[in-house]
Amino acid sequence: MKLPFPAIFLIFIFFLPSSTTGAGIDTIFRLIRIQDRERAPPSVQEAAARGVLLRLLPSHSSSFEFRILSKKQCGGEYCFKIKNHPSFTKAGDPQILIEGTTGVDIVAGLHWYLKHWCGSHISWDKTGGSQLFSVPNVGLLLPRVHHAGVSVQRPVPWSYYQNAVTSSYSFAWWDWERWEREIDWMVLHGVNLPLAFTGQEAIWQKVFQEKFNMTTSDLDDFFGGPAFLAWSRMGNLHGWGGPLPQSWFDQQLILQKKILARMFELGMTPVLPAFSGNVPAALKHIFPSAKITRLGNWFSVKNDLKWCCTYLLDATDSLFVEIGKAFIEKQLQEYGRTSHIYNCDTFDENTPPVDDPEYISSLGAATFKGMQSGDDDAVWLMQGWLFSYDPFWRPPQMKALLHSVPVGKLVVLDLFAEVKPIWVTSEQFYGVPYIWKVIFHFMK
Repeated sequence: MKLPFPAIFLIFIFFLPSSTTGAGIDTIFRLIRIQDRERAPPSVQEAAARGVLLRLLPSHSSSFEFRILSKKQCGGEYCFKIKNHPSFTKAGDPQILIEGTTGVDIVAGLHWYLKHWCGSHISWDKTGGSQLFSVPNVGLLLPRVHHAGVSVQRPVPWSYYQNAVTSSYSFAWWDWERWEREIDWMVLHGVNLPLAFTGQEAIWQKVFQEKFNMTTSDLDDFFGGPAFLAWSRMGNLHGWGGPLPQSWFDQQLILQKKILARMFELGMTPVLPAFSGNVPAALKHIFPSAKITRLGNWFSVKNDLKWCCTYLLDATDSLFVEIGKAFIEKQLQEYGRTSHIYNCDTFDENTPPVDDPEYISSLGAATFKGMQSGDDDAVWLMQGWLFSYDPFWRPPQMKALLHSVPVGKLVVLDLFAEVKPIWVTSEQFYGVPYIWKVIFHFMK
């Protein structure tokens, strides 16, 4: 019996607009093939999925068996299948067999079974947490599924989670134990495309100090404090709540490596950050000929130059691509691998200094070139919040940014689509692939 993929708390639908070229579609699916090829071995994903079960329902760890399937066995798509275990004969034997194309799909299948056959509910801690009291006690028979089993295909290849500010609204003080619970929640709900932004300040510190001759004091004014890093990263403010102690850089980098390792073990596609043009003030002193513009005030810091009016490196400056490349390469060096999707938002709640479409196009092209110079297979994942937030983005400016990157190499997040859908007013982002997204709440 085939059923739709389980509904998840956040809704994400990946669209290839009808105006997307054949080359653009081929580019997206080429990346998916690369990701499939580079995914962790089946035994690693199965073990990671079993780890989720052990943390969620340790009393029933022997009740389920997990196996990785090939996409060919799922009709060329991602799926999970749930069956009564063919070898079950006595107490202690696995009762339910769950197969999936990735570790994420297996765990989503586990959640599907617990929800639809056991009447359980799994949510965030603040909305009820894991409500598993309806699962039969150990020693009792688990509910049997239909004789033919259940087959559920994922309707889209990517299910995205978070936005760029979640790291400060919610994650700022999380340790590994809390992150582990969140990753478990993600895969139980089928999320396979999460942002992975933790620890990026440690990467920036290494890049700016090792490659561009900056000192610790040069960077103290650049990074915000832990609860304000999201806005520091997006160039809305600088230094607010800082400086960061070295222990923070070191601990966050260790934490990020644990986060990424677990995500890759489960077959997820973590999204890493990329360079947007936001630079420390010290860069203009170290490279006096660099083309650097000071942006206007962001609404929360009252024109105080100590915090506001960050610095943007011009896209036409050769340093732009050099810094972008160095950042991607340093991440690859530190983390050992990537899923080739990078998030970058140059003007999130910041208005560009010039509305000339050629300038906008040059900035977009340079941003992507920085990614691609460090990773040939890079795809840019861009939040579409700027298009709903700032009236600056009229059709010529939108087209200039969206079309500055080869079609298929840019995917836009229509972040507030259930309230203010941009795809409706932009002819589906003028042919650029996008993800339709719901924001149920801005903080939790």
